[in-house]
Amino acid sequence: MNTLTRDRSNVSSAAIAIQNSTNALSGLQSLSSETLGDPRICIAVLDGPVDQSHPCFEGANLTQLQTLVSGFAKSGSVAQHGTHVASIIFGQPSSSVPGIAPGCRGLIVPVFADGQGGSLAPCSQLDLARTITQAVEQGANVINISGGQLTQSGEPDPFLTNAIQLCRDNNVLIVAATGNDGCACLHLPAAIASVLAVGAMDAQSQPMGFSNWGEAYQTNGILAPGENILGAVPGGGTKTMSGTSFATPIVSGIVALLLSLQLKQGSKPDPEAVREAILQSALPCPPPSSDCQRFLVGSLNVPGAHALITKGENLVMIAQNQEEAMIQPSATVQESTPVLEMSQPEEMNHSILETATAIVPSAATVPQQNVVPAVTPSGAEGECSCGGGKGKQVQLVYALGELGTDFGSEARRDSFTQMMPANMSLLDYLEQNPYESQSLIWTLNLDATPIYAIMPAGPYASLVYDRLRSFLRDENIERVSIPGYISGSIGLMSGQTVPVVVPEIRGIYGWSIAALIEQLMQVNSTGASEQDYRNKFQEYLERIYYEFRNLGVTPQERALNFSATNAFQIADVMSTGTAADVGLDTITVEKSPICRPDSECYDVKVKFFNLQDSRRAGKIFRFTVDVSNVIPVSIGRVRSWSVAS
Repeated sequence: MNTLTRDRSNVSSAAIAIQNSTNALSGLQSLSSETLGDPRICIAVLDGPVDQSHPCFEGANLTQLQTLVSGFAKSGSVAQHGTHVASIIFGQPSSSVPGIAPGCRGLIVPVFADGQGGSLAPCSQLDLARTITQAVEQGANVINISGGQLTQSGEPDPFLTNAIQLCRDNNVLIVAATGNDGCACLHLPAAIASVLAVGAMDAQSQPMGFSNWGEAYQTNGILAPGENILGAVPGGGTKTMSGTSFATPIVSGIVALLLSLQLKQGSKPDPEAVREAILQSALPCPPPSSDCQRFLVGSLNVPGAHALITKGENLVMIAQNQEEAMIQPSATVQESTPVLEMSQPEEMNHSILETATAIVPSAATVPQQNVVPAVTPSGAEGECSCGGGKGKQVQLVYALGELGTDFGSEARRDSFTQMMPANMSLLDYLEQNPYESQSLIWTLNLDATPIYAIMPAGPYASLVYDRLRSFLRDENIERVSIPGYISGSIGLMSGQTVPVVVPEIRGIYGWSIAALIEQLMQVNSTGASEQDYRNKFQEYLERIYYEFRNLGVTPQERALNFSATNAFQIADVMSTGTAADVGLDTITVEKSPICRPDSECYDVKVKFFNLQDSRRAGKIFRFTVDVSNVIPVSIGRVRSWSVAS
């Protein structure tokens, strides 16, 4: 495919219009004259719903992914935010909002929705992790997140950690807002080291008062124009808004253009290299400034990053030559419209501290894990959005967890309470009235957090309910495996929304470690003691359950989870790895070089090391899992080889 082309006058007018709305960002016109974006480069926008009927999106290559946020753009503040952010990137040339990368493919991935009374219904880190995973699976190169959650430690939830690692493994760059709290504080995911964090600067290239400058941003943060940024309004029209939310898509768009240039030069797009070019070419804090921490790594230097990617020119010279050009007077923009704070309206004369305090979730359903949109002193809307690519019609799942139940609403809970005899347990009631099982929401939980709702369907649904009831009654059942496919979502009594999994009965198992040990002992031919087996196998399972806990969505996750349920598959591994002087080192999953036609195969590799002498060779065991079907299957035999320590 070729990059999007327009006649020269349109390219120039689009670039000039973008520069005007982004406070004369130097170098953007030159970059736009080379490319408006390549459709092979995909930008995912994780935000609010986007009004794709707006005229500025006519001709844009946008696909909305199905997420837990239902419906399309409405007139609420979240849709206004999502539409504004998306238009900064994907607005078409010569439209009312010419975007920065109109030729790139876009994934619209809604993660925020309007709550009651016009308030924000924030998403949890778990839900953010889901959408990041979706975007990666659908081919995103860049993920724009104009939002975040205030954090004290900067440490994300393990689910979000897994999603960030998935991005790193696939060289997908997350570009995220630093937040609008006006303090030396951090937002997730922007505070994560591999993310490119974006703060806001004004027309004079000075940090805006509300833009955060936490410690992590001193190594991974960049300032970009964030004052009076032109964008689309749902239903038609335009307006200007200020905030780190709107500086972020400017950087995402420029990243996409630089990736497009790499393609144009015949190179493989490398988002990590572009990230490093942007950080290395950043214009440093100017000498008169009294507080250089607010500048993060420095100000966005488009010519410097452009030259580094395309020509390899000296970065110091580029910075010196471009510093003057970056500081230009503010261009005339459309009327700036104050916007409402996403979680709680604030007056424009409130202090920064008051505004920051107001963003703490007050009606959130998951109090400690809500991704809360940032707030600017001028009342800028919170953060959200996502985009890109052709979605798969069926999302397979092979998940592990603990079984639970939920009533879904107080009314349904009360109906059970009124129907059940006094002092009768829910399980006893279900045993006597098995048809009531379908009136409950059955959940799959990880550490008491529901990750899926299990909804049996089809002619054998009653058999699935029988199995779920038996698992819930058996106190020895520690884990269950739920294979199936995602079909919609459902709300729980807490207010949390989770995806619905239609399960495949053939792969539903419940087990305890003791039961699996017993199975292994039946095939143990080495004479290893039961205690050796128990120790090694328990360590293997616990590492999968806790260190590698996951949503069971990506092929790697499904292969890994399947390995924890197939005791006989790893019997050979444990037989050799149970010697007293052998310890479990690493568990990894990678694409298998050998696979059957029309299949998708991954190798699970288990590495052991010598506990007594680290200089002795270790041993790797590999078994292959085909995850192309809803029920994974192992293929071939276990192979092993020695490796240097």
